[in-house]
Amino acid sequence: MIRTLLLTAAAALLMTACSEEPAAREVAEDLDAKAARVARELLVVDTHVDYPYRQRETPADISERTENHNFDYARAKEGGLDAAFMSIYIPSSYQESGGARELAEELIGMIETLEADHPDKFAIARSPDEVEARFAEGLISLPMGMENGEPIDGDLANLGYFFDRGIRYIGLTHGQNNHLSDSSYAEERQWNGLSPFGKEVVAEMNRLGILIDTSHLSDDAFWQILEISRAPVIASHSSCRHFTPGWERNISDEMIRELAEAGGVVHVNFGNGFLTEAANRQGMKFWREYEAAGVEGAEAVAWREAYWREHERIWPTLADVADHIDHIVDLVGIDHVGFGSDFDGVGDNLPTGLKSAADLPNLFRELLERGYSESDLAQIAGGNILRVWREVERVASEL
Repeated sequence: MIRTLLLTAAAALLMTACSEEPAAREVAEDLDAKAARVARELLVVDTHVDYPYRQRETPADISERTENHNFDYARAKEGGLDAAFMSIYIPSSYQESGGARELAEELIGMIETLEADHPDKFAIARSPDEVEARFAEGLISLPMGMENGEPIDGDLANLGYFFDRGIRYIGLTHGQNNHLSDSSYAEERQWNGLSPFGKEVVAEMNRLGILIDTSHLSDDAFWQILEISRAPVIASHSSCRHFTPGWERNISDEMIRELAEAGGVVHVNFGNGFLTEAANRQGMKFWREYEAAGVEGAEAVAWREAYWREHERIWPTLADVADHIDHIVDLVGIDHVGFGSDFDGVGDNLPTGLKSAADLPNLFRELLERGYSESDLAQIAGGNILRVWREVERVASEL
C-alpha cells in the first residue's frame, strides 16, 4: 500500500515537473524574443565607442564582421545599436609630445572616410534630428565626441572649428592633468579642478551647443562644471563609485544626484574594472605591474599574455552592468541613465554575456527580467541622451 502511494506521488510530481518545464521554457523564449525585438525596434545610442583610435592601431574593415573589434557593422546590426558616438581619443602622451590637433584631424577624417566609403551603412550625425532620420533610413549614425580637449590648444576658436567638423561632446582631459582640467587619474592636482581657461571653455561649449562630458575629470572639476554650465552635462562612460569604493574615475552617488538635478545623464561603462570592486582592484594591480615592467611592442604583448596565464582573471557579468543601471534608477529615476560601453577602448575586458555590440539584446533581456518596461528601455537606450542633447542645443540657441 505504502509503495503504491509512493509511486502515485512520484508520478504526480513527474507530471507536474513535465507540465511546468515547457511553461518555464516558453517564458524564457518569450523574454529572448522580446529582448531581440526591443533591441531591433528601439533607437539605441552608445555614447562612447573607441573605434577610431583602435582602427589606427589595429586596422580592420568594420563595414564587415571583424575578428577582434567590439564594434562593427554586422555586430551593431545584430545587437540593434543605431548610433555610436565615435571617440576622438587623444592619449595624454600627446600633451608632452605635441601633435594633438593633428591626431584629432586624422581620427575625424577616418570617420568621414568610413561614411564616404559606405554611405549605405554609416552616416555622421550632428544633431538628434539627424540621428533619428538615420535610424528611420536604417543607417548607423556616427556622431563624434572628443576624449581629451588637448587639441583645443589654448584657443577658444578651436572649439568652433571642431564643432564645425562634427564634434558634439568634449571630455576636457583624460589620464593626466592638462591645460583645461585636472584628471581623476592624476596623483597631484594642478588646478584644483578646472584651469581658468577651462572655465572659459565650459562657457563657450554652452554657447556653441557642445555637450560637456565629465568622464575622466577630477571631482573638483566636476563640481565646478556644474556651477558654471547653463546646460545639462553628461558622463559619457562612467559607472557608479558605489560598486568601486574610492575609485575617482567612477561617479559618486552625490555626483549622480546633482548631475541628474541639473538634467544630465550618466552612461554606464561596460568595462570590467568599472563594474565590481574585485575586478577593479585586479585591473589596477595589473597596470601597476605592467608599467613597472617597462616593456613595449612585441615584448609588451608577450608580457601581458604571460601575466594572465599566471593570474586567474575576474570576469563580471552583464548582471553587474544591470546593477549599475538599477543603482542610478534607484537614486534619481529612469531619466538619467544610458549606455556608454567603451567598446574597442577596453579590449577584451568586458563582462560575460556582453562582449560586443551584438550582445546588447542580452542586456535588454536582463533588464526586462528585472521589471523594466519597454518605455523604460526606450529612455535608457537613447531617449535620455537625445533629450539632453536637444536641451544643449536649445541653450545654445538662446546664448
